[in-house]
Amino acid sequence: MNPRLPYVLLAGAAVIIFILSCMLLSRGGRSPSCESQPSVVEKTGSMSQSLVFADLTPEEMSQVVGYLQGHLGVPLVDASRAKPSDNCIASVDLQVPGKAEVLRFLDGGGARPPREALAVLYFGKQPEPNITEYVVGPLPRPAYHRDVTVQKYGGKVPYHRRPTLRGEYEQLRVFLETKAFAAAPTFLQEVLEYDGTNVAFQSTVPHGFQSGDRVTWFVLFQNVSGFFVHPVGLEVLVDHSSLDISQWAVSRVFYNGQYYRDMVQLESAYVQGRISVEKVRKAPWDGDFSSMRPRAPAAAQFPVQFEPQGPRYSVRNNHVLFQGWSFAFGMSVSTGLRLFDIRHKGERVAYEIGVQEALSVYGSNCPGGMSTRYMDGSFGLGRYTSPLVRGLDCPYLATYVDTHALSDSLRPEKRKASLCIFEQNLGSPLRRHYSNLQSLYYGGLVNSALVIRSIATVGNYDYVWDFIFYQNGALEGKVQATGYPSSSFLHGDGLRYGNRLWEHTLGTIHTHFVNYKVDLDVGGVKNSLVAHDMAFEMARAPWSPEQQIERPRLTKKVLDTEDQAAFRLQSKMPRYIYFAANSKNKWGHQRGYRIQISSFAGDHIPEASSMERAISWARYQLAITRRKEEEPTSTSIYNQNDPWTPTVAFADFINNETITNEDLVAWITAGFLHIPHSEDIPNTVTVGNSVGFLLRPYNYYDLDPSIYSNDGVFFTSEQDFTACEINPLACLPKTASCLPNFPPFTYDGFRNM
Repeated sequence: MNPRLPYVLLAGAAVIIFILSCMLLSRGGRSPSCESQPSVVEKTGSMSQSLVFADLTPEEMSQVVGYLQGHLGVPLVDASRAKPSDNCIASVDLQVPGKAEVLRFLDGGGARPPREALAVLYFGKQPEPNITEYVVGPLPRPAYHRDVTVQKYGGKVPYHRRPTLRGEYEQLRVFLETKAFAAAPTFLQEVLEYDGTNVAFQSTVPHGFQSGDRVTWFVLFQNVSGFFVHPVGLEVLVDHSSLDISQWAVSRVFYNGQYYRDMVQLESAYVQGRISVEKVRKAPWDGDFSSMRPRAPAAAQFPVQFEPQGPRYSVRNNHVLFQGWSFAFGMSVSTGLRLFDIRHKGERVAYEIGVQEALSVYGSNCPGGMSTRYMDGSFGLGRYTSPLVRGLDCPYLATYVDTHALSDSLRPEKRKASLCIFEQNLGSPLRRHYSNLQSLYYGGLVNSALVIRSIATVGNYDYVWDFIFYQNGALEGKVQATGYPSSSFLHGDGLRYGNRLWEHTLGTIHTHFVNYKVDLDVGGVKNSLVAHDMAFEMARAPWSPEQQIERPRLTKKVLDTEDQAAFRLQSKMPRYIYFAANSKNKWGHQRGYRIQISSFAGDHIPEASSMERAISWARYQLAITRRKEEEPTSTSIYNQNDPWTPTVAFADFINNETITNEDLVAWITAGFLHIPHSEDIPNTVTVGNSVGFLLRPYNYYDLDPSIYSNDGVFFTSEQDFTACEINPLACLPKTASCLPNFPPFTYDGFRNM
């Protein structure tokens, strides 16, 4: 036996004892877990009343599908497998009841409105194919359906206006790969190294130049991560207007600045050496420069926000309470996140707020790029709502809500964690003052606000949709744009239409316009529109008449017609414009809510354009109209594929009707011009790409309501500001020293793809 062995064993035992002692001591000093305060008290009535706005449940959607299958007398094919010549259900969504009926229920003790669904059906297998909309009810056990198409749109909706189903896009992909490409095998193999898997397609809209067209440019990219910025120079125009897929045909081809009649002519020209070939370097599967894989190793963890005493808001079904605010929320298939019955301090300030449309108009010297005008509502801002990543898309400890949708299928689809709600400390004061004159004191209030968020990924773009509730009674609607820029193949005079982003990649100039519907009810349903602004006036100084003073004064004007309240996009608008109630505050002023828009929009498409009426809402940064049930939306999902004969033309809403003491709606447009630049690689950041609006109380209260917030701080030089009872900030070392309970990270975004 080695004589040193006992000493070695003793030394080892001592080390182990020391380590265990340290672990026990550290565990004993570990901060306790955070404990939640009692939940926010919510009246049962308000929670149940909000269900009048609640999205359809999966069970209700299935009931509607089953009812339609059994009562229409025609076969309905699953939309995911339907051919254009089939009948199918395109979508099922909530039919929101009429406002008067809802208000009788919410405020007057009236009956609960019947719960109904709106079903959009494509009838391709009929002598006159058409789109029909049915209201189906009552739910959860449907017993009737009624065709509301003519009532809503003044006539049947032609079949060519139908939004393109995912099944039709798949059929077009198969057509391109099996029929169109078969006509140019040499060109595809030698120029693109085409192997059947290494090409991705992006389609353009609208489909042609006149009503009835269904002709689409398909732009080809390398099929790699971030393919949107990997154009290969080839674009193919497909005529798929026929309901018989076998009749689809290529009607034009574009390659590297040259146009060809079809793929046969392209192949012939290539084989004969009459094509200028610009071969694109093959990118690795991760996209190389377009990869979003971090270029740096992980380091110190970024800051994380937590609630030491649990959430200070409540979410029950579709109803939210926070610091005097309450509202109901929902998710429309076409327009995405929307709010109803928004109240502050128990009083309704808005009946409905939601997105109407997101528009992008592109420029390029390639056919696909120059003809693109995306109206994303037709694709579905709710349909393409993304599952949210905990800790990045929203704070880690936010409340995550699942949503359900039925579109392009006979079965409801669950979108796990596709909406989040959280309180956010914005890291700055909502208001404050430090006094070092006369008396010495500090007073302030942290700017902590509630955010409800969803993110829609429509093709290359990701839109972050926020509604933010502040403690002073202000409400903000905001959208931030990120994702990949769309691109064209760089050739010829391409730099007239954007910046070069990579060797063959032109980041194409485009506009973004977002339209919101804001149905304010300030102090009641009936409001008027008032504008306040300023003007300088010249005056003699009363104490020195020989001297002149230029002083600003208040200007006031009541805007009493829709024409007066329609402000063109780049025109000057009164700086203070507000919905005025028929009641006054303590100081004799009409109570109001002001509309403040944040936007740096590009130019609107010229009104001489044949498609401009379909997007005529974008003429106006703000337009106020009388609220009408027959004008529920500023656009239609059918405008995208037939903008030349729009199903809904917003310009027709503005017809000089009086808007004094009426139920009014504000249609707000915010936007920005995007000229992609090298920093948009690998993809676009949200910083600087954020627009929206604020609704701010304007003489609505007698003083700032946030003075009643529990978060207020005030102490003087004569007080012990280190004491909790004087200064709640002094309590933080104790109240916020707990350890938050972080649930395990999960993500369901890649399921059932």
